[in-house]
Amino acid sequence: MGIMEWIIIVAVALIFLSRFIPTKGITNITVEQAKKRINDKNIQCIDVRTTGEYKSNHRPQFKNIPLNELPNKVNKLDKNKDIIVICQSGMRSAKAAKYLKKQGFKNIYNVKGGMSAWY
Repeated sequence: MGIMEWIIIVAVALIFLSRFIPTKGITNITVEQAKKRINDKNIQCIDVRTTGEYKSNHRPQFKNIPLNELPNKVNKLDKNKDIIVICQSGMRSAKAAKYLKKQGFKNIYNVKGGMSAWY
């Protein structure tokens, strides 16, 4: 194998691995950790699932802002407050957390396992 093939393999591996490295300012938390914080007045909680998913099962502390609507509604959130993000499994909320980080939010908490882990 030549040097170019090795460079390509290393580049692909780095891109793949970068998806698993935590982003500064985003913390993955457990459902138990989220439950302890959702009633804090300095925390804002958003649920990025679809409206239908939210209506079928949600926690009242979480405001529903579907992931695809987040860019249009991000200005309604307070950048000075911590934010907890949840979805069904934790994947969409991880995307939302990265988006919020790019928009200038500082302390973002993604609920691992999402509503599937809530009991």
